[in-house]
Amino acid sequence: MKKPQVPWLPSGKSTTLENNIPKVVFILTLTLVLLTIIPLYFSPFLSASIPSPSSPSPHHDRTILRMANKCDVFRGEWVPSPRAPYYTNTTCWAIHDHQNCMKFGRPDTDFLKWRWKPDGCDLPIFNPAQFLELVRGKSLAFLGDSVGRNQMQSLMCLLNRVTYGMDVSPTPDDKSTWWLYPTHNFTLANFWSPYLVKAEEADPNGPTLTGLFNLYLDEPDKNWTSQIAEFDYVIVSAGHWFFRPTMYHESGRLVGCHYCLDPNITDLTMYYGYRMAFRTTFKTIYNLKGFKGTTFLRTFAPSHFENGEWNKGGDCVRKRPFMSNETRLDGFNLELYMTQVEEFRAAEREATKRGLKFRLLDTTEAMQMRPDGHPSRYGHPLHVNITMYNDCVHWCLPGPVDTWNEFLLHMLKMERGRPSAFGQLHLSERKMRVQ
Repeated sequence: MKKPQVPWLPSGKSTTLENNIPKVVFILTLTLVLLTIIPLYFSPFLSASIPSPSSPSPHHDRTILRMANKCDVFRGEWVPSPRAPYYTNTTCWAIHDHQNCMKFGRPDTDFLKWRWKPDGCDLPIFNPAQFLELVRGKSLAFLGDSVGRNQMQSLMCLLNRVTYGMDVSPTPDDKSTWWLYPTHNFTLANFWSPYLVKAEEADPNGPTLTGLFNLYLDEPDKNWTSQIAEFDYVIVSAGHWFFRPTMYHESGRLVGCHYCLDPNITDLTMYYGYRMAFRTTFKTIYNLKGFKGTTFLRTFAPSHFENGEWNKGGDCVRKRPFMSNETRLDGFNLELYMTQVEEFRAAEREATKRGLKFRLLDTTEAMQMRPDGHPSRYGHPLHVNITMYNDCVHWCLPGPVDTWNEFLLHMLKMERGRPSAFGQLHLSERKMRVQ
């Protein structure tokens, strides 16, 4: 930076240096005073707007948090991202074959070149080193169905850029696995529980040939209740299994069903079973002895079958995302979303009374806009004939599901910076924007 110059005296006037020494001294003194005061006065504004190239100041961190709290990261648009993806099916061994779309010959790659851009702010690219530091010495469990496992595999692929996990699963069941990241003493687990509550298959040849299940809506699934108490973070998700025919039991008796086609049993619809399963799950978690962790609800991710149902020729062949004005959440997708969020809000109030944190990981709107992100016919070898030939439920890896973990990292950073819930829209506000 240049040293300050002594101002020239006004021109056009005859004078000598000796006669003006007092004036020069006065001007020099005034200049030095101003140079001292101005940076002190403006420093708060400068520190808030100019990020430090090294470690940000605490004031800068608080400014960033205040800005983030005012932004709903779950509302936005998909925008082109030529740099994506940040891993491939050849660099990540954790991708399940059913989501390994490039392995089985998906010809287009444009679906990989998009990023989620929230309205009014930015969602940073997933930083695996930062994530691992935030969860150092902690544990995270995914509780639910194969779409939840889809997210866990995405997280593992993203973390593989820094370190690898060790399989420490207590059983050989590949539906429920545990992984330890020794470099950060971080445990990652998946608990297979597609209905969240106790479920038994009553008839493998049920009305839709997907099995008829007995659901005990007031009894949580012991597969997770016996092990979840020690986890620091639990991500709950469920949805697509509830479309199957089910018999509903409460207090030890049959109370109704969904699509059981028995004229002597009241059809209570899948929404009833869905609501009660989440109600029981949330109630079990916040009453679980010894549980001190944070519970996330990862909201329903819509499927995108077109030109037929899943078993009647339906497929998902679009090659780009929808813009927000090209689609909207309606029908059963809206009903399922609202059902689980209503149960979440009620549980959140009860959990708060007990000093527990319930947080909403709201992926529904973003995924409603990604009909191009599913495996379709590229989730298995093309010559193999299987029942669910076109998969428009799960998500290719890499793919848009990676954004769920960017949401998760954002939320963990907010939790670290502020103990209370951050800037989430009230249920009524969200309802207005999806209808």
